[in-house]
Amino acid sequence: MKKRTVLAGLTALAVLGITGVASAANFEVLMLNKGTDGRSMGFSPSFLQVEPGDTVTFIPVDKGHNAETILDMIPADAETWKGKTNEQFTVTLTVKGLYGFKCFPHFNMGMVGLIQVGNDRSNLNDLMNVRLPGKAQARMMELYAKTSPRR
Repeated sequence: MKKRTVLAGLTALAVLGITGVASAANFEVLMLNKGTDGRSMGFSPSFLQVEPGDTVTFIPVDKGHNAETILDMIPADAETWKGKTNEQFTVTLTVKGLYGFKCFPHFNMGMVGLIQVGNDRSNLNDLMNVRLPGKAQARMMELYAKTSPRR
């Protein structure tokens, strides 16, 4: 009888573990010479709201792009990430908060994006205090306006 109880418990844990993994979502962000908003050098979408454990795959549709975190623009406990130019790159986001990211070769041209993980925007003021090149700053300000708690 004990073996059956233990086996049932282990089976339940395995099912819960599989369910937890299966519930994580993958989002795709395209890296483009012309964004879907009509502007040159852009990510599509440039803003995402995801849940902890979700993954984001950056896809270089056009050549010459990468995706990487912007210095001082991620949650305090999060790790930076950097994809190689012209290569697809996937990152799993586990720490709640806001993540600013850029295409290094086109940063000065305003190729930036923002990911909100969960409904935590506690690092928004920190991000807003980071000075970015002109076009990047203007685009990032537009992205900050899109952040909001999930309802």
